[in-house]
Amino acid sequence: MKFGARILKTGIAIILSLLLAELLTLPSPVFAAIAAVFAIQPTIYRSYLSIVEQLQGNIIGAVIAVVFVLLLGNEIIIIGLAAIIVIAIHLKLKLGNAISLSLVTLIAIMVTPGDEFIEFALVRFSTIMLGVLSAFAVNLVFLPPKYEKKLFLRISTTTEEISKWIRMNTRHASEHTLLKNDIGKLKDEIIKLDQLYLLYKEERNYFKKSTSVKARKLVIYRQMISTTKRTIEILKRLHRFENELSQLPDEFQTEIAQQLNNMIDRHEQIMLKFIGKVKPQTAKEDGPYYIDRKELFQLFLSQQRAVDNEIAFYHIMQIISSIIEYDEYLDHLDVLVTSFKSFHKNENEVSIEEPLQE
Repeated sequence: MKFGARILKTGIAIILSLLLAELLTLPSPVFAAIAAVFAIQPTIYRSYLSIVEQLQGNIIGAVIAVVFVLLLGNEIIIIGLAAIIVIAIHLKLKLGNAISLSLVTLIAIMVTPGDEFIEFALVRFSTIMLGVLSAFAVNLVFLPPKYEKKLFLRISTTTEEISKWIRMNTRHASEHTLLKNDIGKLKDEIIKLDQLYLLYKEERNYFKKSTSVKARKLVIYRQMISTTKRTIEILKRLHRFENELSQLPDEFQTEIAQQLNNMIDRHEQIMLKFIGKVKPQTAKEDGPYYIDRKELFQLFLSQQRAVDNEIAFYHIMQIISSIIEYDEYLDHLDVLVTSFKSFHKNENEVSIEEPLQE
């Protein structure tokens, strides 16, 4: 089990909200702790948006609660009706993320109205907002998330895992059912890559120079993810059409395996280049990792007689096209990384140390 930063931040936010509530002698400090749990977000930017939404949502919840109690009382049916109204207003105003805490505010105010009801409502509202602010303070100061490290490591790890399977498959060393299960898991990893990319994209920079560097990095990371998607597409097709591929001459299968191995090596080289472990020059200039797409396609066409039928030939053509597409994506990624390293030699180097899990 991974003990991540978000777990720590949630615990600290609860402690801080309870301490502040006691320090300010607010009644029912538990509501501040509940609000802190709801308000913890994965990024500082989302935490800021959460404060804005929670403030609006809690004002709506508090106002509806006060109006309903003053006009209709606080019977159980009235509380339920008020909750329905609050939810409807939130959905209308597109404040869906604030519904839960707004309902907490509504219930906290309506369940125990006293003689000084308005003052009581203000205190409950303030208590809940104290929890929201506590969560924001913790998210801002304590262990601010560093999604770039996480993103690069996850891209690198996922690409490496796919590459291992491709190499094993081309050597006919993979187990069919086990590979099928792992392809499903790798698809889930790709989805997580897209989610992590969005979190990194949401991180805000406060200096113009850093903003410029990050804008270029975003383009590179987007291309890294797209290139990784090409590798899993190759793996899927190798797995799906392995019977058709096995019908072709051994020389052709060896050539495919060698070309894929060269491309995987080139992919690894580009990733190392990005973190400063390889000189910033394109892989084409290095020579060994570059494939001749036209020659590869012509080699494939020469094998048409070796394929039993047109459908099998079409399946093999899908494998070849995915290989060529992968090479094109590698070209583009190589150019992006080389250009970035040439213009930003010592700026924002990516550390590959394992970050604390969020």
